[in-house]
Amino acid sequence: MTTPMTTPAQGGDTPDEMQRLILALREALTDSMVERLAVTAGATMEVVDRLNDEDTRDAVHTIIDRLTEFHRIGALDTLFETVLLLHAMRSTATDNIVERLFVFAEQMANTLGSEAMTRCADDLLCSLDSAAQETAKAPASGGVFAMLSLMSKPESQQTLRFLLKFGEALHRSHPASGGA
Repeated sequence: MTTPMTTPAQGGDTPDEMQRLILALREALTDSMVERLAVTAGATMEVVDRLNDEDTRDAVHTIIDRLTEFHRIGALDTLFETVLLLHAMRSTATDNIVERLFVFAEQMANTLGSEAMTRCADDLLCSLDSAAQETAKAPASGGVFAMLSLMSKPESQQTLRFLLKFGEALHRSHPASGGA
């Protein structure tokens, strides 16, 4: 059966280029290829139809604008490096590591949430607040005589002695920092 697609162009024995192309495509396509092309064309039409929605179109334009901005400022590389880091962390997270992480988090929550820690933090905040209020009441006076007057008070000497002993104990508890 002769159809316009399979008959040569008029005016000669050779088909023109378009007819030859269509003929070659028609002979090369199998039924499964035609089916896949039809499914792909349907999916393409669905995407184009969704892009006609104003909200979807605005979202796509916003994404494109943000990607362009990320690329311009170099944040796109940082974003992908972060994704790679998260993927590496996820890939290396074994059950043992995850279990130890949760045990650590539980211990930290129990330690920080204990009554003793709450009392300690409350005492610290009250002491800092009290010290700030008392310091704000006393006008600051400068000079060597003001310093000598302050140093002659037993409370100042005791506070300095306490801070020095605290520093020494802290220094001794960390021998790697050069403590004796």
